[in-house]
Amino acid sequence: MTSHRILIVFGTRPEAIKLFPVVRALATRPGIEVRTCVTAQHRGLLDQVLDVAGIIPDHDLDIMEPNQSLDRLTARLLTGVGAVLDKEPIDRVIVQGDTATALVGAMAAYYRKIPVAHVEAGLRSGDIYHPWPEEVNRRMIAPIADFHFAPTETAAAALRREGITHGVHVTGNTVIDALHATKARIAAQPSLAAGFETLRERVAGRRIVLVTTHRRENFGDGMRQIAEAVAQIARRDDLAVLFPVHPNPGVTAVMEQMLGDHENVLRVAPLDYPSFVSALSEAHIVLTDSGGVQEEAPALGKPVLVMRETTERPEGVVAGTAKLVGAKTEQIVAGLTELLDNAEAYAAMARAHNPFGDGQSALRIADLLADAA
Repeated sequence: MTSHRILIVFGTRPEAIKLFPVVRALATRPGIEVRTCVTAQHRGLLDQVLDVAGIIPDHDLDIMEPNQSLDRLTARLLTGVGAVLDKEPIDRVIVQGDTATALVGAMAAYYRKIPVAHVEAGLRSGDIYHPWPEEVNRRMIAPIADFHFAPTETAAAALRREGITHGVHVTGNTVIDALHATKARIAAQPSLAAGFETLRERVAGRRIVLVTTHRRENFGDGMRQIAEAVAQIARRDDLAVLFPVHPNPGVTAVMEQMLGDHENVLRVAPLDYPSFVSALSEAHIVLTDSGGVQEEAPALGKPVLVMRETTERPEGVVAGTAKLVGAKTEQIVAGLTELLDNAEAYAAMARAHNPFGDGQSALRIADLLADAA
């Protein structure tokens, strides 16, 4: 029997987290041959997830270089993924989310008339500059794909409003699959989360505020205001700020300058995924501008303050698990203070419904693709 060869293209840590359940689920389907291509848009952060997931890429483009512009990155990605597609026959390409890698993977496949499936399709903020450039990346993938795996009905409705009605399936978000699978592995093998365990003593006896930030639209003044908010809230002795700092110079330079000598801010290198899951599980509040963390934290009952003016994941805000506070010091500090000092406000967010999935999303996606093969 001739196998149906599927190439899964990804390049960043969030993509790897959300796609490794899909790789595993498809690998169990008779007649499906799974191939993987990593662009290494984020080299070190990506490799952490590959190691944990046990994925050895069939193709590794290794395109990461310091401070490359978006146009240079896009050009290098396009020629690199195109070359992979020219090396071997591929029946379908899968991309995830909204990165440059996802957009280019879809474009390279389209140029060769190879069908494209889009995991985490339909997210929209309505503002092409927030998140930037991710909002436009998603919109450009949509007319190319013939399978649109929407994580929620809200995302599916956004696609329908754009005239995309065929191939739209509400599957839940695969990040919840990855989260549950990783928590189970940590329970069976606690040493997987050793990166967090080494920090546990330093935060013992205090409520943890877990901070992540890396969005391009927050670079500059936004990062400075975020740093000032972290500095102000860290003056409290009833909490500890745990801050895995993204390696982008637009983040590290500001945080070193403004938080470098703050004893109550644990600035650490990015945690590997199991250690991050443990940190998220132990956190009291999550402060982030990340997309994926807005989905992961509610699954663990953790209130999320989102340091953005808009979000392409409004379901969390509607459900009450997330709240937009922007990237202004005063608003961030006010949001944190309310949750730290108002038990009712905290409980309302912690008890809110998680709208992003049940941990079976990858199986649904694999079933749909296998049936179509």
